[in-house]
Amino acid sequence: MSRQRDLDEEFAEFARGAAPRLLKAAWLICGDPHQAEDLVQSVMVKVYLKWSRLREGSPLAYARRCLVTTHIDTHRRTGRETAVAETPELGSWDRSWDDTDEVVRLLATLPLRERQVVVMRHYAGLPEAHVAELLGISVGTVKSSASRGLTRLRQALHPTVDVPEDARSAEVREGNHV
Repeated sequence: MSRQRDLDEEFAEFARGAAPRLLKAAWLICGDPHQAEDLVQSVMVKVYLKWSRLREGSPLAYARRCLVTTHIDTHRRTGRETAVAETPELGSWDRSWDDTDEVVRLLATLPLRERQVVVMRHYAGLPEAHVAELLGISVGTVKSSASRGLTRLRQALHPTVDVPEDARSAEVREGNHV
């Protein structure tokens, strides 16, 4: 019984540290704070059930992937997408979030599809083909959405850097990234 108690304590410590980050990611993926909370709760249950195997590896990476796939599975089951007229102010519903996180704030300004792709590709680390499959779009759409989203983020983070379009094209042709 002591071993189970130790596992439970380890999981509780993991959950306290990971939940805020997972909640941010969930909110960015689904765009609704209540759905985000439900999504994180579902993911935490899945992580807990596999904790004895996950704890030695990378439980946060598993939780991130699980977050994405659980959201997609839920969306497929319900068969609907909720359109949000305006993205709510980050932190407006949970003051415990770190409102100073510039990247999270900027991610929230992206259109939903670009935000989903950027979070899945660059936060969850999913391959393009997997993101395409999960979202039901082509790999080309994943690439273009990621490119547009990352460009918007770069411009928002560094508004004074103005690289002419023809210079960007030359940099890309030469194998360099702007």
